[in-house]
Amino acid sequence: MKFSELVEKLGDAAEYNSYSTGNEPEIKGIAPIDSASRGTLSYIEGGKFASYVEKTEASALILPLDQELQSKASARGIAWIAAKEPRLLFAKAIALFYQPFRPTPEIHPTAIIHPSAEIGTDVYIGPHVFIQAGVKIGAGACIHANVVIYPDVTIGERTILHANCTIHERTRIGADCVIHSGAVIGAEGFGFVPTPYGWFKMEQSGCTVLEDGVEVGCNSTIDRPAVGETRIGRNTKLDNLVHIGHGCKIGSNCALAAQVGLAGGVKIGNNVLLAGQVGIANQAKIGDGAIATAKAGIHSDVTPGAIVTGIPAIDHKLFLKASAIYNRLPEIYQTLKQLQRRFKKSED
Repeated sequence: MKFSELVEKLGDAAEYNSYSTGNEPEIKGIAPIDSASRGTLSYIEGGKFASYVEKTEASALILPLDQELQSKASARGIAWIAAKEPRLLFAKAIALFYQPFRPTPEIHPTAIIHPSAEIGTDVYIGPHVFIQAGVKIGAGACIHANVVIYPDVTIGERTILHANCTIHERTRIGADCVIHSGAVIGAEGFGFVPTPYGWFKMEQSGCTVLEDGVEVGCNSTIDRPAVGETRIGRNTKLDNLVHIGHGCKIGSNCALAAQVGLAGGVKIGNNVLLAGQVGIANQAKIGDGAIATAKAGIHSDVTPGAIVTGIPAIDHKLFLKASAIYNRLPEIYQTLKQLQRRFKKSED
């Protein structure tokens, strides 16, 4: 499409502030800034990639509100759009060129569906899907091949279950959710009571609830509790290989990166960010807006808005100060030994 057409379509989102005029390249696709070619659109956000405006081959760029960058782009004949949040606008531009695979609504003849299941309108059910008794599937849902849905599950409107995921009994999944391949939702929590004769299994009679707009990555697991519920709040996103233990409560608009692990009963507020491989101990509480950096090991409560790092996790600024002297510990140790020897001599 022509650059002016692109601007017009993006203008519907009212996310840009200004754009170049007089340059009308044909935009055929999108590309990352470091490998963009003629005919593609890319974006620059922050100083780290600012230098690419002088060497990229992209025909058009989404830029920050930076007049210097805009002038450099214009000098090179690159069309541009300036936005407060370039990455967000670029995400919306992607949707103009790419739409994920969405099959035409139908029920494949190899699917096995219990007679008591309720299937809404315009639903796709793929090959070898197994839907058990009492299941309710909302309108416009998409159930890809080999999905297994246990009894009494509710799937909301327009929700997508990708191939080979498993939804266990009594799970409730809201509207516009996405469950990626290999994920297991609502399986038994890890509940065993120690006895002199070994472990006694505590049956997991609770359920798992995913509110509207939740996305669960590939091979992630969300366990149901012995009693009560495990709940994931509205619009929260889980990356691949995330484990949510039984009875956890996660608020809305949270983001959990790959390999995050939550023990049972963890409570997380709204707008919390957990970076890769963060681990949270049993019953810990994480306040609204808190951030845990990669590999943080959280063993106690975290206050709202805090940023924590390390194992065990401590305040991020304190961790940086401690890290700054880490490499000097051998030197500091030698100095301490010398001071101890001098002190001993003075005493003698």
